[in-house]
Amino acid sequence: MEADAWSPPSVLLTVDLVILTLREGRLCVLLVERGEEPFRGMPALPGGFLNHDREEILDAAHRELSEETALTAGRVHLEQLGTYGDSGRDPRGRVVSVAHLAIAPRLPDPVAGTDATDAAWVPAEAILSGEVKLAFDHRRIATDGIEQARTKLEFSALATAFCRETFSIAELQQVYEAVWGTELDTRNFYRKVQAAKGFIIPAGSDRRTTGGRPARLYRAGSKTMLFPPLIRPASSTTKETTRGEEE
Repeated sequence: MEADAWSPPSVLLTVDLVILTLREGRLCVLLVERGEEPFRGMPALPGGFLNHDREEILDAAHRELSEETALTAGRVHLEQLGTYGDSGRDPRGRVVSVAHLAIAPRLPDPVAGTDATDAAWVPAEAILSGEVKLAFDHRRIATDGIEQARTKLEFSALATAFCRETFSIAELQQVYEAVWGTELDTRNFYRKVQAAKGFIIPAGSDRRTTGGRPARLYRAGSKTMLFPPLIRPASSTTKETTRGEEE
């Protein structure tokens, strides 16, 4: 008896974007309001299906960044975050998402496009806490994206992606405080940044006045990995848990 002819399973591929920026000193994530089913009217990460067989995944991520949100910032850090393919994540069928993390400084107010009816910057904490409910498994993806950004700030020069071309060390500290969600000691931070050779370099003799004396400006250096790293402070919750275990 002849075996049944094999046919490939029907699997659809999408890209989703965790877009981060700082707004008024807070880490924010871009969300869109879905204009179509499923989950019509619910907030979600921007994204969509690949256009055709020949579209590369990274090209699709760049297209969605511009198309669905109308963001055209020229200086955007974009990297692959992960692949999400749980069988029940999308009621339309087996849909696998290749998620990307995008970071840029001072992004403008977004304008929704294509299948989104609205778009807005939402504080990261509102997503992490569950205050804002997201469609699909987008809270998990957003949480993973935020945590990846937090971790990479320790060991890489990713923090400069949140900054303008030139920035002060105080402005760089604000990035770390916003992304990590904790205050840092200014002198200790300055010392650690200066110890990480090649992390930042002086931007000539330019200085910026921000209410006090003019601050020296820097730009991103050539190093992409930090040594020594800037380790994230342990949260008070972690400290309390550790003390409790020790007792």
